Amino acid sequence: MSGLFSVSKQQKMRNTYTLYIIYMLLFLSLSSRLQAQKLTAQRGEVASSYNFWFYNPQSIPDEKAHYPLLIFLHGASLCGKNLDKVKRYGPISALAKGRCIDSYIVAPQNPGGAWNPEKIMKIVEWANAYFAVDTTRIYVYGMSLGGYGTIDFAATYPDKVAAAMAICGGGSVKGLDRLSEVPLWIIHGTADKAVAIKESDRVAKIIKDSGDDSRLIYTRLNGVDHGKPGRIFYMLQTYDWLFSHSIKDEGRPVCRDFEMTVPMLNTAYQDLGTNEDYLQNSFE
Repeated sequence: MSGLFSVSKQQKMRNTYTLYIIYMLLFLSLSSRLQAQKLTAQRGEVASSYNFWFYNPQSIPDEKAHYPLLIFLHGASLCGKNLDKVKRYGPISALAKGRCIDSYIVAPQNPGGAWNPEKIMKIVEWANAYFAVDTTRIYVYGMSLGGYGTIDFAATYPDKVAAAMAICGGGSVKGLDRLSEVPLWIIHGTADKAVAIKESDRVAKIIKDSGDDSRLIYTRLNGVDHGKPGRIFYMLQTYDWLFSHSIKDEGRPVCRDFEMTVPMLNTAYQDLGTNEDYLQNSFE
């Protein structure tokens, strides 16, 4: 009996050890998936377009879950061929600092010159093809050169953009009057010496002259320079405002439940650093 008991006990120990190994492998596999690159660098992935960062909010893929897609267009200081520069400010930086952004994010890098709406759209089409994008909730925002890019992209594809936020930019494409179809928030500091506020004034006037400026919010920040509005990328209300819009909204009205003030910019970072768990293992 003692021999049988000994064999049985050894077998149980082996079974326990085997289960332990299986559980550890499953854990490591899950951990690998969690680390598996919520944020990935895409270089040469989309022909005739830009290199870009892609952020996936799903730790574990869920085919039934559809997420909005947020496009970030940077300013001239981040242009070049070093994709890491795009992390300096904007949504990738905001995520790293603790801001929870529950959407897919594409953050392309412009090598130089004006943003090309068609090249940006190729990245959007790539995201739509490979991920469960809610195509009724595609958003674009950007600053400075990226503010121009935001205006130009929204004017080129007003039927694709659910909402847009252009910060201290302007517009350069033809057909800017089509912006009247898009919920649009233009923000510009009156003391901006890098991009004069008259550039945003011009865009706002074109929309007004179109006969329908009901979807436009234009905020002129008194005494604010070119750099300070960059804090907008770190503010929760920025994302609440953008994500409150959908192409499916009847009449596509702009949400006017939010404001942007100088004191709000001064406190933009106050609630950051509270979402560390959300970001754990997110970055390569």
